[in-house]
Amino acid sequence: MNQITKRILFVGALFVALGALAYPKVKPLFTDSNTANSAAASARSALQVDAVRVGTDSVEDKIFTTGTLLANEEVELSSEISGKITDIYLEEGRNVKQGQLLLKINDSELQAQLTRAQYRLNLATERESRQEKLLEKGGISQEDYDATLNEVNVLKSEVALIKAQIEKTEIRAPFNGRVGLKYVSEGSYISPTTRIASLQSINPIKLDFSIPERYVNTVEVGDRITFTVQGTDREFQGEIYAIEPRINSQTRTLQIRARSNNDEGLLVPGAFADIKLVLDTIDDALMLPTIALVPEIQGQKVFMYSNGQVMEQRV
Repeated sequence: MNQITKRILFVGALFVALGALAYPKVKPLFTDSNTANSAAASARSALQVDAVRVGTDSVEDKIFTTGTLLANEEVELSSEISGKITDIYLEEGRNVKQGQLLLKINDSELQAQLTRAQYRLNLATERESRQEKLLEKGGISQEDYDATLNEVNVLKSEVALIKAQIEKTEIRAPFNGRVGLKYVSEGSYISPTTRIASLQSINPIKLDFSIPERYVNTVEVGDRITFTVQGTDREFQGEIYAIEPRINSQTRTLQIRARSNNDEGLLVPGAFADIKLVLDTIDDALMLPTIALVPEIQGQKVFMYSNGQVMEQRV
């Protein structure tokens, strides 16, 4: 191989090496150009969208809130006087009727006082009857007769007072309901501060909840509610029967009370309830997918297709 041939091979190898080194630098120029052409072509193609035919449907304007179940009537049984328990007639967890005797306190001393007062009253009544006949015949003065009649009336009042004290030794159910757990036993000495048991009426049952003040003028007595409680998948119905006449200045809410039937006893006072209150029902509302709404500074808008054209429509 002569000298000239060697130079030609060296120059060729040099150009190949330089080309290999320059290719990575030059490639983006051609790539960017192709990408720009592709983007321009895509821009010139039609925009693909999903269209929805608008229809009417029934829509409820409703509030979701929470509340607490309450007994329709509730009382803590207690004694008006102090004394030793002689008999307990209540059974824990059982239903009782209004006026049913639940507990008896020792009244032996009061019974003795009542017997003595009745004897004295009977004697005074007989004397008053004899003196009345004498008064008609003039055998006794009016003053003596009036004194005897006054004694009779005083003794009647004394008998009534003792009977009232005896009634306080008996604790009776003030209404139909269910007795809770008892905390006393026969022979216990109790006072007006002693906890005996609770009595609750839970059918119907009450429901307390609150709503924001902006709904004050949209809620009325008689409005229906639905609610659920833990422990059951059933949905219960209720009706508003009372509304607090003022707004709570601390929470800015309005207190509301509803009532619901509890024939099966599934609702327990103190339970937490999830409540739905329907404020209004729109029978012919236009329904749109939420994704179709486009937010604006002044509100929201949608794009509407009509007669082959697309136009904006504020909603």
